[in-house]
Amino acid sequence: MREWGRGSVAKACEQCTLQGSAAGERRRVPAPPGKPILVSALPILLVALALIIVGIVGVRLHPFFVLLGTALVVTALAPEPTGGTAAASIGGRVAAGFGRVALDVGIPVTMATILGRCLLASRGAERIVIALQNTLGSARTPLAFTIAGLVLGVTMLPQAVLSLLLPLAKAAWRTTGQRSLLLVLSIVAGATMTPALVPPAPGPLFVADLLGVDLLLTMRLGLLVGGVSALAGLTFAGWADRRGLAVPNDVERAAPAAAHSTPPLPPLPAALLAMLLPVGLIALGTVAERLPDAVGRLARTAGDKHVALTLGALAAVMLAMVQRGGRTAAPVAVREGVVESGEVVLVIAAGGALGVALEQAGIASLAATALPDDRRLLIPAVFAVTALLRTALGSATVAMTTAAGIVAPLVAGLDLPWHPVYLVLGIGCGSKPGMWMNDSGFWTISRLAGLTETETLSTASVMITLEGFVGLLATIVLATLWPMV
Repeated sequence: MREWGRGSVAKACEQCTLQGSAAGERRRVPAPPGKPILVSALPILLVALALIIVGIVGVRLHPFFVLLGTALVVTALAPEPTGGTAAASIGGRVAAGFGRVALDVGIPVTMATILGRCLLASRGAERIVIALQNTLGSARTPLAFTIAGLVLGVTMLPQAVLSLLLPLAKAAWRTTGQRSLLLVLSIVAGATMTPALVPPAPGPLFVADLLGVDLLLTMRLGLLVGGVSALAGLTFAGWADRRGLAVPNDVERAAPAAAHSTPPLPPLPAALLAMLLPVGLIALGTVAERLPDAVGRLARTAGDKHVALTLGALAAVMLAMVQRGGRTAAPVAVREGVVESGEVVLVIAAGGALGVALEQAGIASLAATALPDDRRLLIPAVFAVTALLRTALGSATVAMTTAAGIVAPLVAGLDLPWHPVYLVLGIGCGSKPGMWMNDSGFWTISRLAGLTETETLSTASVMITLEGFVGLLATIVLATLWPMV
């Protein structure tokens, strides 16, 4: 099988070893033998899952606190690192895993969030939506909303996309007086898929990095699988609208903003440049080896995910600055992006620390018994694990982070029948089923669309679950027809 990159878990464990090496050289003492495993790997895994579910669902603590605390408990139960170096402390091993993941995703997630916030402040995101509507025509407004959700979901958090598009759907149905449920669900169909499948969205960015999968490849296949799933969701939306499963109400109509407080729409090329610049630069970096030396070095530098997303965020900030009122709006948007992304980065890094702890606990030894003999069943297996976690925990990002931390050490070194990018997609699709009242996205859809809890469950929740299973099927088909090994 083709060798693929090393993920954050492996790199974090290497960092633990290096720290221990440095400590051993300073003390000049022989390395102690690894202490015996206090408990086997399976009970440790069950303890970790129990702590996560009780902490997040039962006690309602913040996922960052629960994941990091669980990582400390798992590390305490796990055997100390062995080899010719002194073992690192429990806190040092957890900190190494946390720091390695924060190093990998901190800048990209923060810059992507700033980019999305500035696109909202400059009305660049709205400009893209209007362009899609004008291009496809009013009769295809639901399709335009679905595509807009897919595109904007790459660089904007789902709640931000829904907060932008659902009021636009209200405006559309106030004009037409019909197809209200179709318009709402068409937005949800697109806005909930790419955040789970396409980097630099936080979830897939972390999972791809952990499994050592190329970001551009993940982007391409994630868009393909997400597009197929969103079309299935749009089909369900049309059926649900014709059946009258729910009727969104308009009681939460917001007062129109004053004319002077709304900046004009920016030019479409400028809005598209800010959104697509990071993707283009990352794509350029993948072909750097084929370019002349000087140009290739520049392409590699610009194509690095940290640099590419920083440049994209800078373009979005400049777009917000040149808009009317931008000198006030742009700094606010940047500050909101930093604050919003900080929580996401902390949760992802804590999940990465837990993944390192589980690997050190010997969870990889479970592969022989826990994983199916037929490696082709790994994709539905990781889908099922993520779906169970999503249903229990509520957050799709936390479910993906936790599932990836469990799966990465299990599959490390396995001879897979297809490229590991399909595991990334399987985890992403698995984060879709199970949206109910413990998910903040559920309440965002319910409140902004004017749906009751029962109506949201019978429409949006069912549609998103359907999209997840369609995405799983599309992933399996792609892995079978195009294994890339």
